[in-house]
Amino acid sequence: MAEFSKAVAEAIDIGSRLELFVDDYLVERLDGARLKLQEPREANVALQLDKPWEGRHCGYFTVIKDGSLYRMYYRGMPTAGGDCTTNEVTCYAESSDGINWIRPNLGFYEVQGTRENNVILANAAPVTHNFSPFLDTKPGVPEAERFKAVGGNEKSGLLPYLSADGIHWRKLRDEPILRGYAFDSQNLVFWSSVENCYVCYFRTWTKENYRTISRATSKDFLHWNEPVEMNFGDTPLEHLYTNQTHPYFRAEHIYVALAARFMPGRQVVTDEQAKEIQVSEAYYKDCSETVLMTSRGGNRYTRTFMEAFVRPGIGASHWVSRTNYPALGVVPTGPTEMSFYVQRNSAQPTHHLRRYALRTDGFVSVHAGYPGGEFVTKPLTFEGKELAINYSTSAVGSVRVEIQDADGKPITGYTLDESSEIYGDEVERFVAWQSGSDVSPLAGRPIRLRFVMKDADLYSIRFRP
Repeated sequence: MAEFSKAVAEAIDIGSRLELFVDDYLVERLDGARLKLQEPREANVALQLDKPWEGRHCGYFTVIKDGSLYRMYYRGMPTAGGDCTTNEVTCYAESSDGINWIRPNLGFYEVQGTRENNVILANAAPVTHNFSPFLDTKPGVPEAERFKAVGGNEKSGLLPYLSADGIHWRKLRDEPILRGYAFDSQNLVFWSSVENCYVCYFRTWTKENYRTISRATSKDFLHWNEPVEMNFGDTPLEHLYTNQTHPYFRAEHIYVALAARFMPGRQVVTDEQAKEIQVSEAYYKDCSETVLMTSRGGNRYTRTFMEAFVRPGIGASHWVSRTNYPALGVVPTGPTEMSFYVQRNSAQPTHHLRRYALRTDGFVSVHAGYPGGEFVTKPLTFEGKELAINYSTSAVGSVRVEIQDADGKPITGYTLDESSEIYGDEVERFVAWQSGSDVSPLAGRPIRLRFVMKDADLYSIRFRP
């Protein structure tokens, strides 16, 4: 009994939550298999930034799914110039599917000679430089405070805003919620149901003069603990321009960060190409791209992959400064699809926001090729009756699952020989053995999962009630 209690204490309790393979949290052993970064599919143009109050230097996009409505927020900035000026406004768009977007004609402010626009905030510098809203999911939040936002710079600090409907905004107070840092990027806040606090991720600089990320926490959104610099493990220092950290919508204990990796002085575009694509002067001598990071709370990011998640791509227009910056937010756009959004052709007349699509949970997979391979988890405990997997195989591929005890010994009734061979491509498939799919007799008991795979990918697992 004492040994069993020790095994329970050391096992990872995943309960019935969804687990992705974006890190090595559950990985004990990979043999002939590996973690594979997936390639997002380039989809449609979500928004062509061609309105007079938008233009070449729009930026810092946020996408929120609010029930059946998708909301988008971004900075409108038609001409280059100093940050935090009256040249900047905050714009709003919405969608019923996350694919096709419209600009509601709000008429709140006269901008560029017209009130027929989608501007929700103007003449509010420095907040309009990087205004970043979020839907407050803290239990008990009043309807009048469903939406919150922050914006500001080093001089003003991060200023707090409130909204009941996500469109009409008011400043909560003149005093900033955080001060003393650069804040010269998109700074963001969300309620963490796992850490039971508000979390703010914001721009700071390392002592080596690299753009980096720090975080602070709060119980009430107004009073914040002392910020701490994020740790990236044993990885090289890089300029991370935006961080776009947020809880994954199907697994809130995993924070997904689609960050912009900025390479100052790494020039690809020639002067002749710059003239051809009509990029703003001095905005083509650097390059950038999207990278994937994750966190499970605290001041640690896991950088499982140093490779790009979205490369710049073919064409000079994709290799200019401050393009390829991802928006904040990954949202579902179909029963088996999720999407995120990336700025393209920044500082050019063709500047736009493009949608990228992935299968649900499809950031990373455990992958085995044609020769086959296997993956064994660390000891874990669970709650539930059936094991569901999100997987894909080729026509010749397969996945089989064995359940072992904490010491790695196959459990009778759930051995590999008794496992049904799975092949196909499904976001949710229940694993079965000769006796059926019921795993409830093992609930609460330390176990390991062994996946034997051939030409297959495994994206996530979950024990279902």
